[in-house]
Amino acid sequence: MRFWKIRGLALLLGLALIAGCQGGTTSQEDRQESTDSVIIAMGPTSEPEAGFDPAFGWGAGEHVHEPLIQSTLLVTNTDLTIGYDLATDYYASEDGLTWTVTLRDDVHFTDGEPLTAADVAFTYNTVKASSSVNDFTMLDYAEATDDVTVVFHMNRAFSIWPYTMAIVGIVPEHAYDSASYGTNPIGSGRYILKQWDRGQQVILEANPDYYGEEPAMKRVTILFMEEDAAFLAVQAGQVDVAYTSATYSDQTVSGYSLASYASVDNRGFNLPAIMQTTDAEGRTIGNDLTADVRVRRAINIGIDRQEMIDNVLNGYGTPAYSICDQLPWYNEASEVEYDPEAAAALLEEAGWMMGEDGVRQKEGVRAELTLLYANGDSVRQALTADFANQLGELGIDCTLEGVGWDTAYDRALSTPLLWGWGAHTPMELYNIYHSMADTGYAEYSPYANETVDTYMDQALASSDLEESYALWQLAQWDGTTGVTQEGDIPWVWLVNIDHLYWVRDGLTIAEQKIHPHGHGWSLVNNVDQWRWSS
Repeated sequence: MRFWKIRGLALLLGLALIAGCQGGTTSQEDRQESTDSVIIAMGPTSEPEAGFDPAFGWGAGEHVHEPLIQSTLLVTNTDLTIGYDLATDYYASEDGLTWTVTLRDDVHFTDGEPLTAADVAFTYNTVKASSSVNDFTMLDYAEATDDVTVVFHMNRAFSIWPYTMAIVGIVPEHAYDSASYGTNPIGSGRYILKQWDRGQQVILEANPDYYGEEPAMKRVTILFMEEDAAFLAVQAGQVDVAYTSATYSDQTVSGYSLASYASVDNRGFNLPAIMQTTDAEGRTIGNDLTADVRVRRAINIGIDRQEMIDNVLNGYGTPAYSICDQLPWYNEASEVEYDPEAAAALLEEAGWMMGEDGVRQKEGVRAELTLLYANGDSVRQALTADFANQLGELGIDCTLEGVGWDTAYDRALSTPLLWGWGAHTPMELYNIYHSMADTGYAEYSPYANETVDTYMDQALASSDLEESYALWQLAQWDGTTGVTQEGDIPWVWLVNIDHLYWVRDGLTIAEQKIHPHGHGWSLVNNVDQWRWSS
């Protein structure tokens, strides 16, 4: 860790000197003369390994964001409704198997060539064939029927397709090479990739031929740094914005304020919903304690989420009750009150009686759980420890274990694991709760409910995006069944983590839409609208 501190700060100071020579900003005084550039520190994981190619995950995947260098057909507005970018209109067929999109005709790539429907079709067909990040199995193929019309032919109805059209950046068919495009992208978006020094920085410059509103920020420098190095950079006044966490939230830095942005970046445990057994691959699945829905319900209402926010997140978070809190398809029936007495009553109803040692027992078996968390993530470790302490008060004895992701997925089939989720699409619900044809259970935890599956299938088959929201809500709770407290509750959600940034005084960051999972590029979705005060 010490190596990263020294290396990161030394690198940053060198880059700051370069930025100063190039008209960048390295001090508050310089801001009086330079009001069109910004330097931002992001974590090392924000650097796209495969470069800036939408076919290999740029703009998509776990850290979903607008691709900046490329244009998209649609965008998500700050309230997560759908807005237009390249598209001027779109509609789905009644059966949901075709989507027709009309494009504006005044857009050019940065090499001067016009952007047409052929480029859109090429992009989507390429992404479908190449992407290992996003699921494009619902798309059969895309075709351009003329220069401004593209038709998507679907393998199955997929009502939430507009959310996909809001993140896939369009590449030029005439200048695309999968081997080199990621490092030398040609796009039509707000910015041009000026420079990329792997492992260090990315420099973006405003596209002078952009068809939309001219960016206020002409130069955007992204530095990739470990969190402690980023904080040292803030203390040295060498960056304008730097990501941080609750660990540093009690600090003060002259010339900076701590900005907090709401997120649906949630943390929660899967609770295996079947008795322990072995699957066809020989893996252990299920958990005898959490297989009882009364135990799962007791855990859900026996957790003081606000205590976690106050003591682990230093107040920077909100209680999480689902995977989609605050989003348009969220069902408020997910919310519960902290009620340890009711939780104890449920455990006793399930036959788990408190023992003299403070641990519940049933037929000679102790109430014990192993709780897994990802190695190297101090916040997840602290949340897991807090969760274990609270379960201990309920009479469930917990053991904590840090694991790597190479084994975590299989281990989670029988052992609760602290996960992080949160996306700008209802597909997150589907991925968590819908059973799979090959196993009969949901992907990340042994759980299945045919009624829940049906609601989500109907939601995807809807020909109207907004009408589908009600079906996603029914999957959460329909008055009789669902994935919430009075239903199956196969996951217990704890907190939504606020995304924290140090921001230099005088910089106004434009209104943010709720951040998804991932701390980084989502902040700069609208960096073109950021402004310095005069």
